[in-house]
Amino acid sequence: MLYLSSVICRLSPEKMHVLITGATGMIGRKLTARLVEGGELRGRKIEKLTLSDISAPQRPEGFAGGVDTFGADIGDPATADRAVAGRPDVIFHLAAIVSGEAELDFEKGNRINLDGSRTLLEAVRRCGDGYRPRFVFTSSIAVFGAPFPEAIADEFHLTPLTSYGTQKAIVELLLADYTRRGFVDGVGIRLPTISVRPGKPNKAASGFFSSIIREPLNGEEAVLPVDDSVMHWHASPRSAVGFLIHAAGLPSEQLGPRINLTMPGVACTVAEQIDALRRIAGDKVAARIHRTPDPLIARIVAGWPRRFDPRRALALGFRAEASFDEIIRTHIEDELASKIAL
Repeated sequence: MLYLSSVICRLSPEKMHVLITGATGMIGRKLTARLVEGGELRGRKIEKLTLSDISAPQRPEGFAGGVDTFGADIGDPATADRAVAGRPDVIFHLAAIVSGEAELDFEKGNRINLDGSRTLLEAVRRCGDGYRPRFVFTSSIAVFGAPFPEAIADEFHLTPLTSYGTQKAIVELLLADYTRRGFVDGVGIRLPTISVRPGKPNKAASGFFSSIIREPLNGEEAVLPVDDSVMHWHASPRSAVGFLIHAAGLPSEQLGPRINLTMPGVACTVAEQIDALRRIAGDKVAARIHRTPDPLIARIVAGWPRRFDPRRALALGFRAEASFDEIIRTHIEDELASKIAL
């Protein structure tokens, strides 16, 4: 196989070129739209976007700069070489399969979440000639495992209890080492569970946290597979995009050597989620939630952390919602407007 990176990894240094892997996913689409709307990143005008996913992303509307979109497996070295061929200044690495799917399909999870990330890092390293992009990696709070303290700080050890969490933890270590060696300028952000996700349910074990809000607001029934007492850590899609953009512009000297950090969020129980829904949309909407226990989902969720101490992220300027009521209102503003089925 012929690697192209050493030949075509060239771009004029004054231009801002952004690469997004996993660009057709929910966060990838919202990040692309935010970048197109803002028009700049790190104080420089965005003149080129490279968007990749397993299926080719659509060209974003309203963007006058150059766009390269392609569909391919990021785990293929030739694909990774193509992704970094233009020497993007900032790489947002979002491509992954979700937690439930990674747990059910061990080989697929390792191939995409672990091997795909390492292949992309290697493609950057092979560019050489001093190329060192800001590399923003979306990790997960699933890198932590029980037994947990009351609130988990960044210094808590990584002992994940799922294959997904293990894959993310390994990439965090790789990212730190590639940063230490000067191949990339990395930032790993451990995302909370993103709620409320718009669109159709996915295979994430955490998907019900969104569906018990999204479906009732849409006039549909929702299934709750775990007990009301389950507590979790949440942030909205709007906050997730904000985390990514803030991470892209964060000065390395402020971040320091510990480049992986947990994002702020809202800790609440399922019961508190439902109470927030009831306060905002009423009893009729909340009554659309039906309890149907799922032992696999309950087992996976039982191994997840509940509450965090994100003081490092907050000190570095990362921000999220202050309550689950605010998360629901953000979802209504961004996705539903006046279409709520009360």
